[in-house]
Amino acid sequence: MGFQTLPRDDPKGDYPWWLVALGLIGAGIAVVIALNGLYTQVFTVVAKGVGITVLVTLVAFALATALGLAIALIGMSQNLLARQIARFYIEVIRGIPILVLLFYIAFVGAPAVVALYNWAAAPLTALGWGEPLQVRDVSLLWRAIIALTIGYSSFIAEIFRAGIQSVDKGQIEAAMSLGLNRTQRFRLIVFPQAIRVIFPPLSNDFISMVKDSSLVSVLGVADITQMGKVYAAGSFRFFETYSIVTYIYLLLTVGLSLVLRSFEKKMRERKAEKI
Repeated sequence: MGFQTLPRDDPKGDYPWWLVALGLIGAGIAVVIALNGLYTQVFTVVAKGVGITVLVTLVAFALATALGLAIALIGMSQNLLARQIARFYIEVIRGIPILVLLFYIAFVGAPAVVALYNWAAAPLTALGWGEPLQVRDVSLLWRAIIALTIGYSSFIAEIFRAGIQSVDKGQIEAAMSLGLNRTQRFRLIVFPQAIRVIFPPLSNDFISMVKDSSLVSVLGVADITQMGKVYAAGSFRFFETYSIVTYIYLLLTVGLSLVLRSFEKKMRERKAEKI
């Protein structure tokens, strides 16, 4: 007996019972947090890191998206050297774990950049214009954001490359025959079609960024995970603390996933209307 495949839009087959179950569990946990003084205290402390988590995620993902798009375009250029440089960057960065990259940027890359800056600015400093830059002047928060930006840009570059290459070449040739330059072809023809292919995996990377932002806690950045670590270390309430940390991350990731799915569905509906 085989398995019956249900249509994607079938109301019975696709009814999100999992979301109902998750919502009931989430509501139950919210009630416990509200009524239990200990859980209320833990939630209050850990929730202070939500702002940093959101900030790191939004800034790092925006920068990674811009850098990834640039790398993807360089990788598809007609210049052989540019293509090789882009491929070299992608393969090297993809091969380094995010945590290792975080440590490298924070404790190797940042001091190297500061040393290079001080060397270049030495003549001006000698004349009394400014002071040498110290490594501590580069905040750990920004070191973490830069590391996440570099780490994710290589994956996002591949997403953009696949999306752009999915556009039919005939349409690009037609745009060329109309006299559109490279920028106009990309803005008016290629990107509007490629975004439908790019958006789902890009959304997935955005949600992954929310989770991977927890790695910044190893640098002492006061995000959700770091606030939980500090509270658990002082109170020895590990079960309560990390249960709340997990709960908050699920609220962020599941809520974000639902919003992005809704947006993706609207994109599909608009495409169907045009067809």
